[in-house]
Amino acid sequence: MAMNKPYHAKQHPKTSYSFSIYLILIITCPILFILFQIKFLQTPPSSSPLPSWAFFNQRQKVIINTTFNNLTKELMVTKKLLRESVIFLPLKDLRYSSTAQQGHTWFMSSMYDTHEEGEVQYQRFPSNASKGKVLCLKGNNTHDGAWNSYALAWPEYLPYNSTLKKGLTFVSYNHYNYDNIWHGLSSMVPFVAWHIKNSQCSRTPTRWILYHWGEVRIKMGSWLKSLMEATFGEPLQIENISNNATCFEDAVVMRHNEGGISRQKRIQVYDLLRCKARIYCNVRERKTPVIGMTMFMRVNNGPRSFKNDSAVIGIFDKECKKMEGCHFILAYSNNLTFFELVRVMSLTDILISPHGAQLTSMFLMDKNSSVLEFFPKGWLKIAGVGQYVYHWIASWSGMKHQGAWHDPDGDSCPYSDDDKRCMSIYKNGKIGYNKTYFSEWARRVLNEVKIRKKEELGSVTSTTCYCS
Repeated sequence: MAMNKPYHAKQHPKTSYSFSIYLILIITCPILFILFQIKFLQTPPSSSPLPSWAFFNQRQKVIINTTFNNLTKELMVTKKLLRESVIFLPLKDLRYSSTAQQGHTWFMSSMYDTHEEGEVQYQRFPSNASKGKVLCLKGNNTHDGAWNSYALAWPEYLPYNSTLKKGLTFVSYNHYNYDNIWHGLSSMVPFVAWHIKNSQCSRTPTRWILYHWGEVRIKMGSWLKSLMEATFGEPLQIENISNNATCFEDAVVMRHNEGGISRQKRIQVYDLLRCKARIYCNVRERKTPVIGMTMFMRVNNGPRSFKNDSAVIGIFDKECKKMEGCHFILAYSNNLTFFELVRVMSLTDILISPHGAQLTSMFLMDKNSSVLEFFPKGWLKIAGVGQYVYHWIASWSGMKHQGAWHDPDGDSCPYSDDDKRCMSIYKNGKIGYNKTYFSEWARRVLNEVKIRKKEELGSVTSTTCYCS
């Protein structure tokens, strides 16, 4: 029978060898250190000895200088990389052409707006939203906004060959144009709303940059230009953009027109526009309770003009003469200067006019004034919401839109009346008249205004503008 042998752990030669080396090092290192110290103490001093503290300081300076030089080189490399890493994107992003005016729009599509309830939608550079970066623009193409571009950059690390513009810059996007009074004003209102937001009235723009579909524009209609100069109290400086990058110390961007602004805020804006325009044009407040009835006509024989101007003028002039204290004014929108327009509107309590951009001037009347609007045949069915823009501006500016008359007669269309193809025929049609309806309409509105004037007689209105 085999017997189990007792187990004995094997002695590993490698382990024993390592332990021996370790033991030798433990003994040898202290001995070598002591011998080194003895040798050091026995070494005679050199002919020009340095004190130990001086040697230490000198060594420390060398280390600091080396470290500083290395850090400087690294910072220069980092700065170069930051400047070269600024990425310019197309101002007009064709990916969003089907939703060009919605959300972040196709203009500066990578950016989102700051929007507080009831206030204007805007972008500010630099700001917390931009993480302290400023806005840079490049390109001056006037035909395709996709060739113009924008980028954000740190103020300390602007792109190479760029220019930094000092002061406040207003950057405007208009989906339509700056020559039409209505569309132009719609793109300016948000800047005025921002101007009075949080008591920022002291901040006036040093320059304006204008875009339409991302394309550069370097002018606006004279009426609109004068209104903005009156509002901000300074000549309007519209600047172009070079092909090299132009960056802005402080920039505010608007791309949603009046969208998102509450009615209360809009009334405040239009109050300021009216007040500033009257001061600019030296228009004084009326002292007598005269009722001003103004017929604001479009160009003779032009689109949406009356077929028989004299007949329509005669109807309203006759009703005005029946009312004591009524003063009738006939004006043509195409031959008034800005100063003349402001004066005429300040004397107007009832504005009578065909549908058209000239009605935009209604906000220059006293608040609670009345508007009567006229349309050619076909607009009511197929013109869409655009036919109500002057209802809207009447509400936003504190006026009373007293209704619209749609001519039932006019040019015929080969399609059904509700076919949108007919709009090309109806859009610029002429407007007829209905003597009975116009007379009754005029009398009703005149009586309302007369009552309002009596109620307002003796009341004190402030002549100080909000931002004065």
